[in-house]
Amino acid sequence: MRQAKQPKRPIVLGQTPNHSMNVTQSLMVVSCLALGSLVSRAAPVPGADVRLQDYSTIRGANYCSAGGHHREHWRKFDLQEAQRDLDYAREVGLNHVRVFLSYSVYLENKEAFRRNLRDLARACQARGIGLMPVVSYKSEMIKEAAPYPLSRAWAQELIDTLGDEPALAFWDVFNEPDYPPTSATRAEVTAYARVLAQIFRELDTRRPRTPITIGFAYEKSMEENGDVVDVLSYHDYSPTRAEIRGNIAAAQAFAAGMKKPVINTEIGCTARANPYDVAIEEHARAGMGFYVWELMVTKNWGNVHGIFYPDGTVRDPSIAAALLGLYRNRGAEAVAEFPDREGSVTRTVAEGRTWLSDTNAPSSEGRKLAETAANLLEANQLVPMHNLPTRRVALLPDGDIAALRALLSELLDALEPYQRPPEAK
Repeated sequence: MRQAKQPKRPIVLGQTPNHSMNVTQSLMVVSCLALGSLVSRAAPVPGADVRLQDYSTIRGANYCSAGGHHREHWRKFDLQEAQRDLDYAREVGLNHVRVFLSYSVYLENKEAFRRNLRDLARACQARGIGLMPVVSYKSEMIKEAAPYPLSRAWAQELIDTLGDEPALAFWDVFNEPDYPPTSATRAEVTAYARVLAQIFRELDTRRPRTPITIGFAYEKSMEENGDVVDVLSYHDYSPTRAEIRGNIAAAQAFAAGMKKPVINTEIGCTARANPYDVAIEEHARAGMGFYVWELMVTKNWGNVHGIFYPDGTVRDPSIAAALLGLYRNRGAEAVAEFPDREGSVTRTVAEGRTWLSDTNAPSSEGRKLAETAANLLEANQLVPMHNLPTRRVALLPDGDIAALRALLSELLDALEPYQRPPEAK
């Protein structure tokens, strides 16, 4: 993958791109963000206990390698793969990653885990990307009695390993202790998450120390536990803009009252009616820093989450566009495509029907017609895009005339309603 230039030092921007900017202005701002905005070692307030700053410009992603999930990511950690993936992140203006750690993999090979974690942090720093580790635990640690020796040892290990790395932006000491909402152990796990926040606060003796957060599944849970964190964070996969806006407004109002920053560390899920471009647009317009789930199309969550494939192609270009501050026009002034303005639909349908009626027609001509029909359907957004017509044409086996004829017939059926009526010609 293309190697991006490495910034000499972090750049901190305190202004979120305005949605009224033109395209050139938006891309200029995003380019600055990608070159190092919000890497954690911005100049702290003199004498401050904790290193805090404006987090409204965070454009982040949860990250693990495409081949597995969090344990596999660390068990088979590949620095070159991580560097490639972080380069992808830079290309769409991402400036933070949130990475789940694995206590079990740490126990398997402590030195390798330490080395890999430092390597990831330094790869982030070289690209101007901030790092939020999400701390994991074994179930017996949740039940251990004070003074929590296993938990303290694990926290100390992480602080010793990463505490001086410039890319380190936050400690997320527990992910979603409030999920599921009906869990019988929810109160116990939340109480343990609160203990962990205190443990990290006590053990991190650096001044200013790294901010502590807890990624709550629900905004209301975040409010209930806002006293134990430095930075408030919650997750939101709401299915409507009104719900997303309501949660943002509630979170920002609570944060203002607490005089603490607030961010959203998980958004975007196709299966939860939470489209990436919609969620990104709402948070960006509200000045709320966010992390999408997730950077890579992974083996675990890949059928409902993810931006990039390992080869650098993307699931949906609208996600990348939204991260760059470019959103779909959903207003009354949007101009609908007129695919047959120059007669291409009528001509392609007629020629396709003629080809289908000739059992001796050359397959090369049939493929050309299928690709033309597919391009008209895609370019004019006339069909669902989860299985691209052009992909289906490209994957047709050579010499399979029956498959070609079936696909061309299907594409022509989809295209035919968009022919101009005779009186419009």
